[in-house]
Amino acid sequence: IFSIVVFGSIINECYVNKDSQHPELLCIFNENESACSYGIAVGLIAFFGCIFFFVVDLYFQQISSVKDRKRAVLLDLGFSGFLAFLWFVAFCFLANQWQRTTLTRGFSQGADAARAAITFSFFSIIIWVVLALRALQRYRLGTDMSLFATEQFGTDPSAPYPGYPGGSGVESTETYQSPPFSETLEPSPKGYQVPAY
Repeated sequence: IFSIVVFGSIINECYVNKDSQHPELLCIFNENESACSYGIAVGLIAFFGCIFFFVVDLYFQQISSVKDRKRAVLLDLGFSGFLAFLWFVAFCFLANQWQRTTLTRGFSQGADAARAAITFSFFSIIIWVVLALRALQRYRLGTDMSLFATEQFGTDPSAPYPGYPGGSGVESTETYQSPPFSETLEPSPKGYQVPAY
């Protein structure tokens, strides 16, 4: 949502005429076209990245390959960290260019949109850092629970399945108890014939 606010406000209201004598549209951020283009580009990358990772999160439990799950989590972690950096650069760049802007009558029309783009680019830094930390936590949780580990299974196809790793590892030598109500059972109940095979 924040990325939509940033690129939407820049596209809709941050290209204005400086005054009535200049008919061409100029970027409101100190007439620097790079500032508007960068804000739009980062907003669009974040928007489409969010859609992609939303779909990956929906189908994450259906990914059967452990390696593919690990790749998905690492891709989410890398993308979130990268976008946090891009939003930090966008915030600094837009705020710097806005500080240098001299407001004319034409530029004052898009001032609120420019402030909104700067504000939501700052909030986007926080959101993407939180998403990166969530992906890091998911990765750590997966490695702690051996979600991504394949070393627990032997490479030999005839090797037995490893047992549960809990306990002391020593099997008990106690005998089993008899089943309950065993004293009432008769070897061959009346009226029942044991079939001969």
